[in-house]
Formats: sequence, structure tokens, C-alpha cells
Amino acid sequence: MGRIVALDVGRKRTGIAVTDPLQLIATPIDTLPTAKVPEFLCQYVQQEDVEFLVVGLPTTMRYQPSEAERYIVPLLNRLAKVLPTLRIERYDERFTSKLAFQTMLDGGVPKIKRQDKALVDRISAQIILESYLEARQAQQARE
Repeated sequence: MGRIVALDVGRKRTGIAVTDPLQLIATPIDTLPTAKVPEFLCQYVQQEDVEFLVVGLPTTMRYQPSEAERYIVPLLNRLAKVLPTLRIERYDERFTSKLAFQTMLDGGVPKIKRQDKALVDRISAQIILESYLEARQAQQARE
């Protein structure tokens, strides 16, 4: 069983989180310029056993693709070219930025750090990954 890598893709920055090898715990690891993500992932999959990638799927409240898809899809196309064997799954990311901010508030993170957009992006990626893991576990329990 390999790690799962999650991305919270933004126009400028992308938050990255990974699971442990047993796919139990999600940990935020970095925030990078979105253009640097393919290079980072190429190096990361050479160093770590990665099973697949989970990429946030931004949708509206009516389940329509949001405007953010116009910069996520080109990144996914680049990733498919440079990592053709890496499976990519999409997962609903509605409210992850708000949840990340609330998580920082609840954790007592000082205001100056809460304004760090890179930190918000990393925590958002972690929330996407945690939500994905919880949904997968619930589905497996039903089967």
C-alpha cells in the first residue's frame, strides 16, 4: 500500500498533503507555486511509494464545476503527461478553505499566521485528504 497525495490547486499556489504508508493519517507537507507541482510530484514519486493522487474538485452549491476548473484542468493534463501511470481521483473540496481557517482558529493559531495563505492551502489539502479517507472508510464499511 502506497501513500496518497492530495492537492488543493489554486491559480497561484497549490497545497499538498500526504498520507502515511498505511493510508491512515493525512499530513500537510508543502505549498508550492502551481506551475512547480508537476516537477515536485515527479521527484516525490521517485522517493516515495505513491498509490494515487486526490485532487480537489471545486463545485458550486448546485454541483456545477466552479471557475477554478479552468486552471485545475491544465495542471491535470500536465500531470497525466509527466506521470502517465499515476491514477488521479477528484474529490469535492467545497468549504475546505473555510474549514482550514476555522481549524486554525480552533487551534489557537495567531492572527499573523492565519493570514499566511500558503498555510491555509496546506491545511486545505489535508482536509481534502482526510475527507477522502473518511468517505472511503464509510463506503468500505457499507460493502
